[in-house]
Amino acid sequence: MKKLFSLFLIGLLALGVVASGCISPGKEETQTKGAIAIVYDVGGRGDLSFNDMAYLGASKAAKDFNLELVELQSNSEDDYVKNLETLASQKKYLVIIAVGFMMTDAVKQVADEYPDQKFAIIDGYIPDKDNVMSILFKENEGSALAGALAGLIAANDGKDKVGIVLGMEIPVLYKFEAGYRFGVKWAEDYYKQKTGNDVSIDVIYQYTGTFNDAAKGKAAARAQLAQGAWVIYQVAGGTGLGVFDAVSEVLDSQGKKMGPPFAIGVDSAQDWIKPGVIIASMMKRVDVGVYTAVKDAVEGTFKGGIVELGLKEDGVGISSVDDVMAMFNSLPEDTQKQKLKDLGFNSKDELKQYLEQTRAQVPAWIWEAVNDLKGKIITGTIKVPAPMDKEGIEKVRAAKTWQEMMELAK
Repeated sequence: MKKLFSLFLIGLLALGVVASGCISPGKEETQTKGAIAIVYDVGGRGDLSFNDMAYLGASKAAKDFNLELVELQSNSEDDYVKNLETLASQKKYLVIIAVGFMMTDAVKQVADEYPDQKFAIIDGYIPDKDNVMSILFKENEGSALAGALAGLIAANDGKDKVGIVLGMEIPVLYKFEAGYRFGVKWAEDYYKQKTGNDVSIDVIYQYTGTFNDAAKGKAAARAQLAQGAWVIYQVAGGTGLGVFDAVSEVLDSQGKKMGPPFAIGVDSAQDWIKPGVIIASMMKRVDVGVYTAVKDAVEGTFKGGIVELGLKEDGVGISSVDDVMAMFNSLPEDTQKQKLKDLGFNSKDELKQYLEQTRAQVPAWIWEAVNDLKGKIITGTIKVPAPMDKEGIEKVRAAKTWQEMMELAK
């Protein structure tokens, strides 16, 4: 599994690349060995995050295995069952991939209607169907690293607040929030042990109720910045792009090109979107989850049930500069050139250097501390809570220390 993940880091495909075997009007058909399909939730493509990462995995699999790739966008929740049934009724797809927790009930229904059709769902918990692979991630573990990074930056700069802007209030996002809070509390303790100084850092949070409204994300981040948030973690797909804009505006008003304050990206290595603003991203390798489902279907090893990817499996983690450059290099060449021009860079080397300079605004010991936490989570020395309901997240919010939170993980 780790080898597969490392290959993805250097082999991501462009967002705009057409998968091998897809047929466009006026173009010669390409002989393929089968077909796969992917259904997006209402967030849709273009979020530079969750849905786009799913596309990357599907398009890479289509190319590697010479498959036709068919995509369907859901414009509302009413489209989920309809889209899945439309595809399943054709009886031509090796696997149909549903992107997002919100399609869980629809996948259950359609999987029962078409028991011979293989399905995979990202973030949906369906443990008991032979024809459904549920691909889950330990977002709580990756978010703990994001929280530790945010908390230590704030503590080191004498600040007492960090923020998190989320999308819809659904169970999977409780895992992000819980992990972030855990990391912040761990940072308080680590900072005290290192410096001898007590710190107390508040977490300001807001669920925006949407994954595709950048204006709402910007408004939420502006409010948190006004309250003193020093680092804001966005967990809101396309809505979260507005968080980056809000932090950028604050820096502009101060005549600064680099934070702090900082934003933290999510799902993909988003740092390149606003260099100097985004200190790092919590990568959730949806692309690898999708690729794994297709690979298993092609090779005849597909099994229904749960596949869960965490820090140990490299399924989540904090982005490195190399991760960011790999993501940037996956964009179409003309898009890369335009983005470099928009950002004021003459080359990708200049972009990479700027990203490194941004990270240098944070002391090396903070990065080392985050890596230390990562190691302890991987070995099981530290466990991060992963609540999946309102009662569970409320207990995490009420906990006073990371040790109290860890008790909730047992």
